Amino acid sequence: MRADRFDRRMPKTTLRRVARTIIIGDVHGCSAELRDLVQALQLAAGDRIYFVGDLIGRGPDSRGVLAQVRQLPAVSIQGNHERRLLEVHHAGLNGRRARLGPGHRKLMYLLSDEDWETLAKMPLFVSLPHHQLVVVHAGIDPAVPIAQQDHWVLTHLRSFDDQGAPSHRDGERSWAAGYSGTNHVVFGHNALRGLQLHAHATGLDTGCVYGGRLTALVLNVDEEVPPPELRMDAIVSVPARRKYFDPSH
Repeated sequence: MRADRFDRRMPKTTLRRVARTIIIGDVHGCSAELRDLVQALQLAAGDRIYFVGDLIGRGPDSRGVLAQVRQLPAVSIQGNHERRLLEVHHAGLNGRRARLGPGHRKLMYLLSDEDWETLAKMPLFVSLPHHQLVVVHAGIDPAVPIAQQDHWVLTHLRSFDDQGAPSHRDGERSWAAGYSGTNHVVFGHNALRGLQLHAHATGLDTGCVYGGRLTALVLNVDEEVPPPELRMDAIVSVPARRKYFDPSH
């Protein structure tokens, strides 16, 4: 396992370390890579861990990822994959909304009661005022207060169309490129663009399940997100062991 660790401020393991806030990008069932990343992070007592959502789906071991998240312990935002399964779970597989691909349909039968409880407890966003940031899965509409955001926007947004309406399409420009809100937004959901380092937003979906990387943003106590030119010092990343899912198929 090889880790690209750019955080030069990370002390040696022999030194006392202050608790950190760690935000991890889309895992998508890549349990081995999550173990690799946790090892690279050298977790210490008091570290607080958050996930941007989409823990499950497409990768080889969604249940293993959920178990790791519970064991850490950590908080995960609800992603569009979790939301889709929860909607179908509540409606029943024969309900009108039961539109699932074969992978997700199989996962419906594999998840345990404990797994479903984990998914149901996921919030749509987490505010971390000591870092002046908010964690969401996909994005936010800057014209709407965070507590009033539409759940679809939080879990599906990638861009705004020519009329300014939220869109799930990638578009010519990420929604985050033009965002300038008070709170920095840390998000995932858009593997096509990879690591996004905008002035007021950071995208952490680096496409692990597609053979890319699994990436985390690491902040010290009460530290705000560094500016783009310095932010790579706060990034820890490990490579995927292989390509698990081909989106073109």
